[in-house]
Amino acid sequence: MNEPVTKRLEDLKSEFLTSRELSWLSFNARVLQEADDPSVPVIQRLRYLGIFSNNLDEFFRVRVAEVRRLISLSKSKDKEKYTSLLKEIQREVARFQSKFDITYKAVLKELGRRHIYLINEMQLSDTQAQFVKDYFRKTVLPELEPIFLTENIELTGLTDELIYLAVEISSKNKHHHALVKVPTDRLPRFVQIPNLKKRGGKVFIVLENIIRFCMPEVFRGVITIDDTKSYTIKFSRDAELLEIDAGLGESFIEKMATSLKARSTAEAVRFVYDSEMPDTLLDLLKKRFKLGRYDSLLAGGRYHNSKDLLSFPNVGPKYLEFTPLPTLQVSAIENQKGSIFSIIRKKDVLLYYPYHSFDVVTDLLKTAALDPKVTCIKICLYRAAKNSRVCDALSNAVQNGKRVLAVVELQARFDEEANISWAQQLADAGVEVKFGVPGLKVHSKLLLIERTENGQRRYYSHVGTGNFNEKTARLYTDFSLLTYQQEIGKDLYNVFDFLRYNYKRPNYKHLLVSPHTSRPKITALIEQEITNARAGKFAAIIIKCNSLVDHDINMLLYEASKAGVKIKVIVRGMTSLKPNLPGLSENIEAISIVDRFLEHPRVFVFHNGGKPSYFIGSADLMTRNLDYRVEALCPILDPDHQKTLQDILDLQWNDNTKARVIDAEQSNKFAPRRSRSRIRSQEAIHKYLDTGVLPSMPKSEMTHPPKTKPKRSSKK
Repeated sequence: MNEPVTKRLEDLKSEFLTSRELSWLSFNARVLQEADDPSVPVIQRLRYLGIFSNNLDEFFRVRVAEVRRLISLSKSKDKEKYTSLLKEIQREVARFQSKFDITYKAVLKELGRRHIYLINEMQLSDTQAQFVKDYFRKTVLPELEPIFLTENIELTGLTDELIYLAVEISSKNKHHHALVKVPTDRLPRFVQIPNLKKRGGKVFIVLENIIRFCMPEVFRGVITIDDTKSYTIKFSRDAELLEIDAGLGESFIEKMATSLKARSTAEAVRFVYDSEMPDTLLDLLKKRFKLGRYDSLLAGGRYHNSKDLLSFPNVGPKYLEFTPLPTLQVSAIENQKGSIFSIIRKKDVLLYYPYHSFDVVTDLLKTAALDPKVTCIKICLYRAAKNSRVCDALSNAVQNGKRVLAVVELQARFDEEANISWAQQLADAGVEVKFGVPGLKVHSKLLLIERTENGQRRYYSHVGTGNFNEKTARLYTDFSLLTYQQEIGKDLYNVFDFLRYNYKRPNYKHLLVSPHTSRPKITALIEQEITNARAGKFAAIIIKCNSLVDHDINMLLYEASKAGVKIKVIVRGMTSLKPNLPGLSENIEAISIVDRFLEHPRVFVFHNGGKPSYFIGSADLMTRNLDYRVEALCPILDPDHQKTLQDILDLQWNDNTKARVIDAEQSNKFAPRRSRSRIRSQEAIHKYLDTGVLPSMPKSEMTHPPKTKPKRSSKK
């Protein structure tokens, strides 16, 4: 009899895992690869540079800040480990920043070929200079509030993630120093100015160069100015919220507001500066920002905050961006008569955004708000759109006499203020607003509509992989299941009951719910594949997720590989797994896809002895998702939808255009061609959902297993 798998986990040490931070940097390198790809439309290349920069900002505010805390709190051995990790992070960031600068110059050159120019203040003609001065006086100067760097001035109120100009002012043989915030939170970063060339084209200048050009006017009347020199700086603060533990008389919203205010004065974890800055000014800034030995100081070029490239306007032909893929009709809905409820009663509906429209969900909510048979609507809101039609429909439902429960997660990172606002608006409209469970983030994507039919309460359920957010549903790929299966509806009812009454521990028939059943059920499903493989049966697992870094799950997947289970991983971001290590992970393959849409779904497939089990939901394979959040994974039971899921996964696995191989070295090589066809999975999926046609590619092992099972790994 084989010993339990969990006991053997001790035999596999952490050196077989990639650190999550370095794996994340490897993901961002894949974004940079897209910016460097000349086959990508040039405006889109600029936007990939913006995504790369925006990602890096969040990385420092979250992951690097966490590493710094671990250094300060750890004892000698662990301190040395985390210090070494921080140094490696800094080396990798410097390497990628160098690649970024080269790519940026190449993209600017390509823009020039398209007669789109980005110039600096030293390249202005007389006419352009006068335009810039007029724009500065009328639009920019009223927004500027410079700060002199004197000894008695504290720099506690500065806004991180914006850029500042550190100014050295020469005045009668004296030097003054000041900071000027570049108000890109109020004004556009890129300002179009007249082009005087006969060939035409569009000319832009960045806002900080306008301020540089007119800097003497900023201090006019204050001091006599002989000369000014300006250097761009940017800093990032630790984004961790304070532990929410306020007095009894303080509401949860008030506690959150207090914590958010504290975030705005948190320590700096990264300081990026112009490498041309003189040492005297740099030393002054380091002292004033209280930068220590574990903070990341990064010398760069003249420009920072490249995330603003996301908003660079396309003033050229449309082909300088991706050609939009038309939104597809959902045939199960568009071609049917009757209400959305009658359609869902007949057959489950599986949606895949942004190929399908999120309007199906908002229309469902609007219909529920008006339907006299609907008595109650319950929903989990993690990130709502700025102008949310979902929230509007919930408010309208209350006005039409429905009971509405909205579980709003106030701790959705960087959306806290928006969610506080929505919670207040919904409460004002009469919605019952709950904030979930103390100590657990509510990350599940659940909607439950209760309707009275023939005198009985019936459930219409939504389980998804993405948020109820109209904006991100156009940018992220995500699945949504709409079902009338009452047992699933009862499971959703129990989840919401737990969210209202935290002392209850519900039983679930179909859903895998964190923190209750996700980990044990996923563990059991993997162990079943291990048992089947050891019995000589074909065994396989497909995992599609954003992150795969939970230690115990990774160890268990290694054990599965050693037993002969064929494992395919499609991961967007972090994974600690090292595929194809001899004797350990020879049966694990992993890819990552970066293309026009951000890959966001979580899908898990287990071969299950020839009767594959399919799950979609909100949980990544991270410790926080399995143990410290409220998550839900739902089985896909309809055979047609199982086939659709499998076909989509097969298309992605056979992507030979935008897929990269994840290996132990994090080299990000493009995936080999597994079929004769050129397959760019996102475009192929659009065609498949539209026509039902699949390109030529190998048959799926999940539905057509080989006659011989995968080899068991040899012993090391």
